[in-house]
Amino acid sequence: MTKAAAPGDTVHVHYTGKLDDGTVFDSSRKREPLEFTIGAGGILPGFEEAVTGLEPGQTASAHIPAAEGYGERDDQRVINVPREQLPAGMEPQIGQKLQMKGDGGQTMVVTVTQTNDEAITLDANHPLAGKDLSFEIELVSIE
Repeated sequence: MTKAAAPGDTVHVHYTGKLDDGTVFDSSRKREPLEFTIGAGGILPGFEEAVTGLEPGQTASAHIPAAEGYGERDDQRVINVPREQLPAGMEPQIGQKLQMKGDGGQTMVVTVTQTNDEAITLDANHPLAGKDLSFEIELVSIE
């Protein structure tokens, strides 16, 4: 008898993630399956729920609203930094990912969204913040 995925199981899944407009934002299809332990908290809860109860070879769909995914966009996480505060010789490009220290000393990844002669604009929101996500998931195996 085939076992269904349950909390505590380490599973391997293939997935394709899409936005509401059909744009694919990520897929494991051309690489190794994603491995995670159900209930360990490393994966979006709605994704875990879709995998729970599947048997190897079965598929499921999951729709995860922005609030349950990467949260809503927060305009307060977009900041302008005067160019004189940048390291000497740094020429940031739009779309470039940078690391900076937050107010609490934690490291965070920001994306350069605008540049001009006086300043650059950095966005600390997750790239998928404010977006509803849909996943097609296939359970490959259970350890």
